Amino acid sequence: MRIPPYYRQPIWQRFLAGIAIGGMISWFVFLYIFGEWQEKYSKQIKSQADEISDLRKEKEIWQEEFKELNKKNRELLTVQDIKVKIENGDKYKLDLYSVYEVEEQIKEDISNMIAKDIDTVYKSRGLIKKVIENKTIKVNEKRYRLKVINTVIYTTLSIHLDIMLD
Repeated sequence: MRIPPYYRQPIWQRFLAGIAIGGMISWFVFLYIFGEWQEKYSKQIKSQADEISDLRKEKEIWQEEFKELNKKNRELLTVQDIKVKIENGDKYKLDLYSVYEVEEQIKEDISNMIAKDIDTVYKSRGLIKKVIENKTIKVNEKRYRLKVINTVIYTTLSIHLDIMLD
């Protein structure tokens, strides 16, 4: 038995030629569409990579600025200066120099609070008050005691005092 010779008939020749030509056309269409998609996706990936690198750079800049701000805030959140003010020095007819000396002695007594964070100073405010009030000060051969009127704790520790005879 033998295979019939369909390849000699023009209908089959056209059919097979149509399949071959259609296959080639569809292959070229597929290559064109696939190339367009690849080009589109390559552009998208490239733009996303550029955007990611820009965002990373921006993030690094923000982090550096944030670190600098944290340093500044840490400095701001520590006691950097102590101010002592005696309110009623003129009541006992003390001269300005004597009042200044007393203020400096008190500053010296609590000078260890400089460079401490505000929270620590706030927690030890009772101790500061007792240190000041338990100290007797000798000015012009008279003994005086101090009483804390007001304490303000911020980057500057500000203490207002009254002086009275011991």
